[in-house]
Amino acid sequence: MAKQLGFYFDANECTGCKACQVACKDKWDLDVGVTWRRVVEYSGGDWVVNQDGTVTQSVFAYYTSVACNHCETAMCLDVCPTGAMSKRDDGIVLIDAEKCVGCRYCEWACPYSAPQFDEARGVMTKCNSCYDAVDAGEQPACVAACPSRALKFGDLEALRAEHGLVAAVAPLPPADITHPSLVIKPHRDAAPVGSTRGILANPEEV
Repeated sequence: MAKQLGFYFDANECTGCKACQVACKDKWDLDVGVTWRRVVEYSGGDWVVNQDGTVTQSVFAYYTSVACNHCETAMCLDVCPTGAMSKRDDGIVLIDAEKCVGCRYCEWACPYSAPQFDEARGVMTKCNSCYDAVDAGEQPACVAACPSRALKFGDLEALRAEHGLVAAVAPLPPADITHPSLVIKPHRDAAPVGSTRGILANPEEV
């Protein structure tokens, strides 16, 4: 059996430029409103006036680039009534548009909102890890476009061995829901999943 492929993201290197997001939309010619890879901004903190009149702050902000995580426990697969969702031997989860009826069950089941409805075609769409490039020995468009090299793609176990086992930070959902094929190097100010230290600063984009 082929190895499980996955993404690695280094939040300390990400500047929030969204080059990964744009490259994905450009390659797959995605309609307005359909964004397979999204850059989430999480921020918060306070300014405090001390007794001596000085001011200290705990302001922070960081980005998380996220797409379909081709999860071990892919809930989209479980709820699809037509068999349109499938997983390759290398773990990449795909949607067969010919079988999809646009019921949106996969969209509702996914905690990452990865499957997205294409209004024009009446079917679900999502990140496919640029399987065409991967099959040719190349990198997904998002990885190739990142100017700060914050994204990597490859064998999940190798990524975990090199970079650790963290797969979730705020505001992402807990990793134990679907066991995503994702490794994150947290930002120095990263808040744990479920934290109320900050807010999602760009909800209209994600």
